[in-house]
Amino acid sequence: MTLPPRHPEERLRARGADTRPDARFEPYQRIRESDGWDYPEDPVLLRTEVTIEQARSIIARNTSPDITFDRSVNPYRGCEHGCIYCFARPSHAYLGLSPGLDFETRITAKPNAPDLLAAEIGRRGYAVAPIAFGTNTDPYQPAEARLGIMRACIGVLSDWNHPMTLVTRGATVMRDVELLGDMAGRRLVTAGVSLTTLDAQLSRDLEPRAPSPTTRLKMIECLARAGVPVRVMAAPMIPVLNEHELERILTAARDAGASTAAMIPVRLPLEVAPLFRDWLDRHRPGMAAHVMSRIQAMRGGRDNDPRFGARMRGEGIEAELLHKRFKLAKKRLGLDGQSPVLDCSLFAPPPRSGDQLSLF
Repeated sequence: MTLPPRHPEERLRARGADTRPDARFEPYQRIRESDGWDYPEDPVLLRTEVTIEQARSIIARNTSPDITFDRSVNPYRGCEHGCIYCFARPSHAYLGLSPGLDFETRITAKPNAPDLLAAEIGRRGYAVAPIAFGTNTDPYQPAEARLGIMRACIGVLSDWNHPMTLVTRGATVMRDVELLGDMAGRRLVTAGVSLTTLDAQLSRDLEPRAPSPTTRLKMIECLARAGVPVRVMAAPMIPVLNEHELERILTAARDAGASTAAMIPVRLPLEVAPLFRDWLDRHRPGMAAHVMSRIQAMRGGRDNDPRFGARMRGEGIEAELLHKRFKLAKKRLGLDGQSPVLDCSLFAPPPRSGDQLSLF
């Protein structure tokens, strides 16, 4: 599949995608054709645009059998990290935006997320269970350093003694380590840090605006030192590109303080597959055919297998060997335990001004 070219006057710096394919729900496709009257213009650097959204609700529910949580919060739509393999890229199509460049340059922030969160967990009849953050896009992407929406959400949950889980690759998480450490002391939080590769150049190409592997190991160390249980997320594992690093990634993360580990083979749903193929042609042309043939060997001969039960694991000999390697490495490194069970029994409204204090 040939992707449409971007605007010729757009200059890119540290972006994962190189194109802006139309969203799949759009009734029309835009194709750029020269009529002979085009005048050359100076290239303009494509910058990230953050739009403010006043969300109407904030806790999303799910019943997927492939994941362990039933509710999540995403303070942002889109992600400036620009990871080319990101399974969340297709979600931008629901906004009428492209899963390509728009996903990483047109971000939506929800500054009223903390207030909505407090209102929703405070409703009569609310049944407490851990809320997952970082399930669709990273809550600690670059905009968070300025907006502080995720920090305010943590403050709400801490006040209510509400448990939460977190997955990130954003270095701004270290800003909030005291808040997270305090919650960890009450068994209210676990964190997952995504570590895809230890190769700095591959990381820059795959995840152009995400922190370096060295910084992510520092994130693991910082969180673990604060008492936060940390799981290293060795994901996605991409054949030929980074799957040979699996054991080294787990070893480095264990040495930094990770106590458990998770691994998922690469998924290429919907628009992600052609975007990833285009990335291969631009960055690893000599490996492109080999990478895709190995991915297809784990996905029933297709670029992606969306079936529940198979989409997170893959199938066939390639996938089974990868999972066996992961299992053996976890056991050898002492990463084969389970994340601690979070405490839901402490959940209660925070004291209000004028409330009578307890004597005990």
